[in-house]
Amino acid sequence: MSMRIAALDFLGVAVTPKTNWCFLLLRTEGGLTGLGECTLSGQEALLAAEAARLGAEVTGQDALARNRLARLLPHAPGGLVAHTVLSAFEQAQWDVAAQAAGAPIHALLGGALRPRIPLYANINRGVSPRTPEGFAAAARRALDAGFSAVKLAPFDPIVWEDAEGWRVGYAQGIARIAAVREAIGRDVALMVDAHWRFSPGGAASLIRDVAPLDLFWLECLVAEANHAEIRRLRSMANDRGMRLAGAETLSGLAAYRPLVEGGLYDVLMPDMKHCGGHEEMRRIAALALTAGVEIAPHNPTGPVCHAHSLHACATLPNLLPLEVQFGETERFFSLCGGASLRFDSGAAAVPQAPGLGVALDEEGARATPWVAQRMPWLDPRLG
Repeated sequence: MSMRIAALDFLGVAVTPKTNWCFLLLRTEGGLTGLGECTLSGQEALLAAEAARLGAEVTGQDALARNRLARLLPHAPGGLVAHTVLSAFEQAQWDVAAQAAGAPIHALLGGALRPRIPLYANINRGVSPRTPEGFAAAARRALDAGFSAVKLAPFDPIVWEDAEGWRVGYAQGIARIAAVREAIGRDVALMVDAHWRFSPGGAASLIRDVAPLDLFWLECLVAEANHAEIRRLRSMANDRGMRLAGAETLSGLAAYRPLVEGGLYDVLMPDMKHCGGHEEMRRIAALALTAGVEIAPHNPTGPVCHAHSLHACATLPNLLPLEVQFGETERFFSLCGGASLRFDSGAAAVPQAPGLGVALDEEGARATPWVAQRMPWLDPRLG
């Protein structure tokens, strides 16, 4: 069977009025199709252009030659669109390699440490109305579905530079967190994502204000470049029984190294779509392990990224629960055939079929092509 790359196709899919998912399909001359996900909100046109550029570069190459292709391909310095497409390409290479080997991806990665992956429910896109009561209701639905950990992003769309809207938005965010904690009780882990909306001083106030609510972690408080401030905030959070989490949009081991060596975070959140794929996620996790840092992969998008994340998480010793977007759309479960991606009592089974274990319904996907979306951080209705 020829493993030469015949084509690299981009496929963007509109799945809700506010969400597109984007995929790469690596097709070999021997008839195999490998899947990768490159979802990046608001960047679909650039993703398509970068996928076309990459496809022209790799067509005719051996799909199994991951190491050689990684060195041949031009890596854009810090360009998230380029890194996201390259991450999807790497995912798709693992899929076709495992299909050709007749084994699941996790077997090629050294074997699974666990057959089921613990999950936490990101309720943000399943909340309506976006009131404290609406957030509490979404959290209760997650508990009813079997989850024992819940995350919300309660401060969207405010940013710390907006002095006029800050006080009202901050108070509303605190009220949302408190309502969710009351709804789920104290035995359920509660995480809060701040989406980099705070100044260092504001983040310090937040840590003090939410300490009575017994959070499992606070996530992405300030801009990732503020290393000294993040280190200080971590110490403040730890003193109050909370972890500090972050680094969901970084690409490559080199970007994570100063975070680990500098002691910035308790929890790193590499995303299969951005970090470089399986190889880089495993390197990042291994480096984190040497410093006692835990890994909770960022995973709030589509089913292909989710399936790849399940394979990766099966192999990581320093794993915390994997994120899933809860309550957004049933297409998460119907867009791919093969292994079931249904959540079961707050966990997911690791696929056991050869390759990724799921195949994209291309006809159904092409029936709803991607459409331009508003940036979620500019629209208070979007999470």
